[in-house]
Amino acid sequence: MNLEHLNDAQRRAVQTIKGRVLILAGAGSGKTSVLVYRIAYLLKQHQVPPKAILGLTFTNKAASEMRQRIGKMIDPTMAKELTLSTFHSFCMQILRKEIHRLGYTNDFSLYDERGIKRLLMQMARHTLEQDGEMPSLESTFAKIAQARMHGKPIEPGKEKSWHDAFARDLHGRLEQCLRAYNAVDFDGLLTLTVQLLERFPETLDIYQNRFQYIMIDEYQDTNPIQYRLAVLLAGKYQNLCVVGDDDQSIYGWRGAEIEHILKFEADTTIKLEQNYRSTPIILKAANSVIKNNTERHHKELWSASAQGELIELFHAPTDADEAQAVIQRMIRLHEEQRIAWRDMAILYRSNTLSRPFELALLQAAWHKSGQWIRGIPYQIFGGTELFERSEIKDLTAFLKSINNPLDEESMLRIINVPRRGISDQALDKITQYNRTQEIPLWVLLQELKEGRETHVALLTELSEKALKGIDLFVDLITRYQDDFSQNALHDTLRRFVEEIDYKKAIEEEVKSDKMRTFKWEGVEEYIAGLKRYEEEEKRGLTDFLASTLLDEKTWAINHREASEDKISLMTFHSAKGLEFKACFLVALEDHILPHEKSVDEGSLEEERRLMYVAITRAKHHLTLSMSCKRKQMGREKTCTPSRFLFEIPKDVIKITSWKC
Repeated sequence: MNLEHLNDAQRRAVQTIKGRVLILAGAGSGKTSVLVYRIAYLLKQHQVPPKAILGLTFTNKAASEMRQRIGKMIDPTMAKELTLSTFHSFCMQILRKEIHRLGYTNDFSLYDERGIKRLLMQMARHTLEQDGEMPSLESTFAKIAQARMHGKPIEPGKEKSWHDAFARDLHGRLEQCLRAYNAVDFDGLLTLTVQLLERFPETLDIYQNRFQYIMIDEYQDTNPIQYRLAVLLAGKYQNLCVVGDDDQSIYGWRGAEIEHILKFEADTTIKLEQNYRSTPIILKAANSVIKNNTERHHKELWSASAQGELIELFHAPTDADEAQAVIQRMIRLHEEQRIAWRDMAILYRSNTLSRPFELALLQAAWHKSGQWIRGIPYQIFGGTELFERSEIKDLTAFLKSINNPLDEESMLRIINVPRRGISDQALDKITQYNRTQEIPLWVLLQELKEGRETHVALLTELSEKALKGIDLFVDLITRYQDDFSQNALHDTLRRFVEEIDYKKAIEEEVKSDKMRTFKWEGVEEYIAGLKRYEEEEKRGLTDFLASTLLDEKTWAINHREASEDKISLMTFHSAKGLEFKACFLVALEDHILPHEKSVDEGSLEEERRLMYVAITRAKHHLTLSMSCKRKQMGREKTCTPSRFLFEIPKDVIKITSWKC
């Protein structure tokens, strides 16, 4: 293979294929290219079979991009045989084949975080015997989430408290409930796969023998259970290559542990420090900030490009003035330097900071083809997605119930959608009965339809209208179980929507014609998405339901393609992995960045890494801004500049008036 256009460190990373290899890839250092070349090098130069290579990433987009690039370098058929996926998708593939060993069936449902919280809330309500408004359970949920990310039970605290016992009880019952529903959540995909490999050595042996070369991207973002999975899979051949940057570890709040990359026992360590994205001026600022962290591998980004322009810094009187000043600078870059809107971004610490910038963008006036235009096109990342809409939740719940009738949560959502005479009171009696008698809801509904004498007490409590509704519902689900297994998914779903007259249900629920149209367009988009899935993936309903949750972002109803010429507004976290010609880092004030909680706890290193990530998104133009006063919770608050700004050398900054 021709590796001449790679730099020395990149070439070494590609050619070092044996043993435990740590590749420390600084921001913009071409790590994706290294991974792509390394896999192609294994295939072409060493004739490693594609099925013997496993590449794990954190986004489906990254895995797809790698596969496409490898396919252009080698035989595309070989690229298709590679296992390149996210941790969750990889575990899903294993569990679809092997989960029966753990007492589930292979058509299990996948729950997202919202579904798990609803389940926990239901169980907590039952435990506390509370019908009205519940107290906040966020600390309980956090404790349970932490235990599940580590794949361990909740340990009693030093002082055994009521809350510890309550959380431990809920945690244990959650696992039982998920098993009863034949359901798995995102954390469960990982923990159950690890359980499977640890409890069944013969299964572990199969996967260890198959995957002789393992590569993990963004290793600094792994949590304890992902770390255990990597250790298990690489246990036989020890050809484990991990790629990442401890300076970009910004997901500690999500369970990522930076120690995994800091303490990785490597046979070979390679540093990628040449940056191909940013100017030396921008890199000097980034290096100067991050070197103040003590928990890191030493490395320093550098670039062979021209020095570039100084970083602009301004301090506005108010947050509204700051927003106006930022937008005016963007207009100037657009008009004078012909930088497209899509090549500019406004980055902030929290989504709550976006509003002044949205207003300024909507009100801005600029020239286009000799005319004044009002408003600048923009998009906010992290808005409401298609799967957050009630009508889409309904359709998904129908499909989940058809695919896995043991999924009680989904069935309860749509048993009376559209209305079929099963009142809330009737449903309450049914669910109390099925839980006290320990009968799965679907089994009970079928037996009620048959008029089983064993349930005579319940039958006498239900009205004829409710019993007729149950008959209709059981018949509907049963018929469409056959239809979905035998016919095209999107055609079957369209027939289903027509049969239940879901369009009429939307019209009865919503008074506004505009909102009716909006909701129905969502239904049409969902059916079209199912059709695209069939054409591209050629897989069934079970896989479709899993894929929509595993990669929800690709289904956003307002999803913007990169080709659309719009300014991007996003958080520092969302910007990771992206780059823009011009970046505006705004609201750089203490207690925003670093975050107030981090200041109180004295844990600033992750916040500093967040600043480093934000700075290194900029290619040519970087502007830093803050305001003297900012409205928070309806009150005006006096602000002080972020302490991280004082870590940037003065010789790379030009301080300007906020007025453009």
